Amino acid sequence: MALGADHGGFELKEILKKDLAEAGYSILDVGTNSKDAVDYPDFAHAVASQVASGKAWRGVIIDGAGIGSCMVANKVPGVRAALAYDLSSAINSREHNDANVLTLGAGLIGVNLARQILKTWLETAFAGGRHSRRVEKITAIEKEYLKGG
Repeated sequence: MALGADHGGFELKEILKKDLAEAGYSILDVGTNSKDAVDYPDFAHAVASQVASGKAWRGVIIDGAGIGSCMVANKVPGVRAALAYDLSSAINSREHNDANVLTLGAGLIGVNLARQILKTWLETAFAGGRHSRRVEKITAIEKEYLKGG
């Protein structure tokens, strides 16, 4: 599991990292390692790259709102990042979209909700079926741009 955060998500990252380790997940922490100001794209890209390369099964990125990191992660081919802000969005991102990266907004949700979202996201399986066709279309669009349009 790749895990990363900017300064706004650092404290929540440390809490969730401990929870994940206690649950038996192997953690690849790509930083940041303090509350000193940093740029979220660097850490979002690092997590997304680990997932896209297959070095990490899934990834979690935490910044202030979760939006910017989601945008960055989705630029990396092979990544389907989703911002979740409640249990329904966590479930939907996995069941319908087979999200492999989760982004969280530490400034918008509390620790307990973040824990519930992460647990739900990790435990929810991709539903397949009609959703497979749609995820395949996402991948096909991505491949168009990799070829240069």
